[in-house]
Amino acid sequence: MNALRRWLTSRWLRRIALLLICAAYLQGGLTKAWNFAGAIAEMQHFGLQPAAPMAALVIVVELGAALLIISGYRRWLGALVLAAFTVAATFVANRYWAAPAAEQAMQANAFFEHLGLAGAFVLIAWHDLAPHDLASHEPEERH
Repeated sequence: MNALRRWLTSRWLRRIALLLICAAYLQGGLTKAWNFAGAIAEMQHFGLQPAAPMAALVIVVELGAALLIISGYRRWLGALVLAAFTVAATFVANRYWAAPAAEQAMQANAFFEHLGLAGAFVLIAWHDLAPHDLASHEPEERH
């Protein structure tokens, strides 16, 4: 059990986990930066105007907040920014209730997966703002 605890609490595993949580934002930001015309078209597809400044803002948010999380510099801020961004983007891009019947299940899955990811970002911020021993539980969890 001690070996498992050491492995689960190792710094390298934490860094890999943070990188994995941010992977979609790094990939999305880089893809949009490399194909800015495509990023503009994506903003137009979702009705976001003005499209070019919105695309630039999305690139900055995706890359900037992910880098804050991975680097550890104001990790809590990057995590809260990506949590808010993810929830907002989910309500724009994954409106399963308004999708055609054939697409509703897929859209609903994406919607709730993104809400879960936003929750992970909130937990990252919480962990950074309220450091604690991972082996202990907070009083409200001991009931």
